[in-house]
Amino acid sequence: MLQFDPRRAPVRLVPRLLTGAAGVFALQLAWQSSQASTPPVEPLLRPMDFTAMEHRAFAAAEARTGFTAPETVPVQLRPGESLQQAVQRTGVGSAEAKMVVNTLSQAFDVTDVKAGLAFEAAIAAPRGRGDNVRGGAQLVALTMRTSPISTIALSRTFDGALRLRETEEEVREETTVAQGEMNGSLYTSAARLGADARITGEVVKLFAHKVDFSRDLKAGDPFRLVFDRTVTESGRVIETGDLLYAEINAKGKRTVFYRFDRQGRPEWFDEFGKNVKGFLLRTPVDGARVTSGFGMRRHPILGYSKMHQGVDFGAGTGTPVYAAGDGVVIEAKRWGGYGNWLRIRHTGGWETGYAHLSRYTPGLKPGATVRQGQVVAYVGSTGASTGPHLHYETWFKGQRVSPTGAKVPQGTVLAGAELAAFRVQKARVDSLLRQAGGETDEPLKPGETPSVQQAELRGAVTTQDELSL
Repeated sequence: MLQFDPRRAPVRLVPRLLTGAAGVFALQLAWQSSQASTPPVEPLLRPMDFTAMEHRAFAAAEARTGFTAPETVPVQLRPGESLQQAVQRTGVGSAEAKMVVNTLSQAFDVTDVKAGLAFEAAIAAPRGRGDNVRGGAQLVALTMRTSPISTIALSRTFDGALRLRETEEEVREETTVAQGEMNGSLYTSAARLGADARITGEVVKLFAHKVDFSRDLKAGDPFRLVFDRTVTESGRVIETGDLLYAEINAKGKRTVFYRFDRQGRPEWFDEFGKNVKGFLLRTPVDGARVTSGFGMRRHPILGYSKMHQGVDFGAGTGTPVYAAGDGVVIEAKRWGGYGNWLRIRHTGGWETGYAHLSRYTPGLKPGATVRQGQVVAYVGSTGASTGPHLHYETWFKGQRVSPTGAKVPQGTVLAGAELAAFRVQKARVDSLLRQAGGETDEPLKPGETPSVQQAELRGAVTTQDELSL
């Protein structure tokens, strides 16, 4: 049996074990410090892990003795400013700012940064010295988006070191329904619903066949667009894809376009499979208003009545002018009071003319082939003109005719296998419109359930009477 000897000091194992473990831990830290002079980049995190890490960083900062709770400081790089200078504007000292930039350099090129680069820094100020004391603050965390899907973050660990982490969001392809009402121009109205300039530009070209934007559209007219897009898991749009459907209700009538690819080229059809591409555009310039129609008028310069043999569209200098139809350039020259003049020959005896142009697109000359909707020139005020505008003429078999009243040839109608394929694609779009709260002309047939990732609802549209095409 063990005897207790009061002359010997008692052996306390627990404190000795703790002391030994602390020593081993210190040696391990020293070894790690000798292996690398800068903190390692952590593996990519999921967004939820990244958020949790930020919360831990803030919690740790609040527990730090001598510092206030961290405050978020948004920073945007100024022209001619280095990243280190931008970090110093948060209130930290130059040495700390340099350490932050050196750590960030493990994830991206910190020397090739451009004005406008934004980041957010969580800064803890020393207590009792005031919030505006420069150099005494400490950076607790920093987040910066380096690409549409990638974010990097710095956070300060319990021992004062900076830890760098990267997170990358997953992306998905989806088809969305954007619907609303006209409020301002079509560009601004569609942009509010997530359509970019490319999508809206395509819509404008489509409706130029059927709608006079200056007279037919008014505030409150509903419209709907269906297009593909790529989004991150947090819902941020990376880019838009193909426009699949467009609809505008103007003057109580509904005009719709469905996309259908034929022979590798996208074309547009109404709900019955009829090609809605008119032979000639009614409005060969975007966002323009009619300032003078076809017919007799008092000439603004000559001062007496004279036949106006075209339509004038008021638009700013430099506004793109589109070819009204497929054809061949036969004239691109200076022509008296018309100033810079362009004439395009189309099939079937049709020609179109464009006057008072400021300039032509590079390479445009007689003999060049153009396609409908292609930019061929730009609005100007050359020749006998009182201000920038486009004078647009339509010729048929050598005679000028009214661009708005002429009966031009219509598009083709799908049949057979092409019509069947078109109906399948149409059913998919119609299903998305129903999910978004709209109505369509045909119900889905059995087995025609569309394969889409998402349909997004943005408001409601009241369907109007169908337009006979």
